[in-house]
Amino acid sequence: MVIKDSVVATEPRTGDADDIGRLRDVLGFHIRLAHGAVYRHFTESFADLALTQKQVSVLWLVDDHPGIAQAGIAARMRMDRATTMGIVNKLQARGLLVRRPSRSDGRMQALDLTDEGRAMLQQAKSAVEEHEGWLRARFTPREAETLVKLLSRIYE
Repeated sequence: MVIKDSVVATEPRTGDADDIGRLRDVLGFHIRLAHGAVYRHFTESFADLALTQKQVSVLWLVDDHPGIAQAGIAARMRMDRATTMGIVNKLQARGLLVRRPSRSDGRMQALDLTDEGRAMLQQAKSAVEEHEGWLRARFTPREAETLVKLLSRIYE
């Protein structure tokens, strides 16, 4: 069966758990399934560290940009300030980062990792490396590069 713009719809299977009918042609459905698989593997990889994807990202950004403000974290991660503040509060409560008055803007607070935060980030980077290996094993290097470019069109 041909639908608009010469896209060929898949034929539904019968009696099979893989039969998702016309959902097979819904791009967002596949993105959701892929996100779920990646999230589950990430969660398993980080179970011992008790860190979420967002927490790891915040630690990494603070390490890459010492003295960064929460607003800078929020902008880079495309999150609202309230969500960012909650993540920073949890990381600070665990002793992984500290807030200090900003040297360049007295109205802002600068974020820096503690020694414990740096050690935790090193462990997290090892887990990220393992997780990335699992994910990248599904693609050639060129496919992975193309996938990043394609996915970035959705959020940029």
